[in-house]
Amino acid sequence: MESTAADLLARGDYRRGVELVMHEMGPSVLGLLHTMFRTNQDAADEAFSLFAENLFRNASTFRGEAPLKAWVYAIARNAALSVSRDGWRRFGERLETRDAERLAEEVRTRSAIRRERQSSALDSLRDTLDLDEQTLLTLRLDEKLPWDEVAQVMSSGGEKVDSQTVRKRFERLKVRLGEEARRRGLVG
Repeated sequence: MESTAADLLARGDYRRGVELVMHEMGPSVLGLLHTMFRTNQDAADEAFSLFAENLFRNASTFRGEAPLKAWVYAIARNAALSVSRDGWRRFGERLETRDAERLAEEVRTRSAIRRERQSSALDSLRDTLDLDEQTLLTLRLDEKLPWDEVAQVMSSGGEKVDSQTVRKRFERLKVRLGEEARRRGLVG
């Protein structure tokens, strides 16, 4: 899927390329955003709509310099940062791109069941993490991105982060989460 979507984008078939990305990766991106905004699901939905809109608007900028998955997650992270920094209800405007709105709603609806199955104990544990820690955890564990792609996504905010730094931060986060999980009685 990734190479097909990248080929479509490279050939300028942005509509089909973005639709393929949304259908194949949209549920994972939505899951990431719901993890990042665990205590405010409306903000997660707003970030997902912004992600879909930005994906359509920026389709022509994909150059293949980074893997498509990293590029997509960087757009998602930037949407999340925008929503968290600027106040997600500030404009209350609908998406300009009807296709983005339709795809975002379609993926949101299909993914609702998956979100309901998440454990509340683990949710509360993840709630203790900041936005970057949640992003790091989700990209590495849930999406299984390689370290260099995680570093590319984490660098999307402007400050360059190398894969070794991301790996060390992840290891420290695992230790901290393990200690907290043991303290809460979630693991033996």
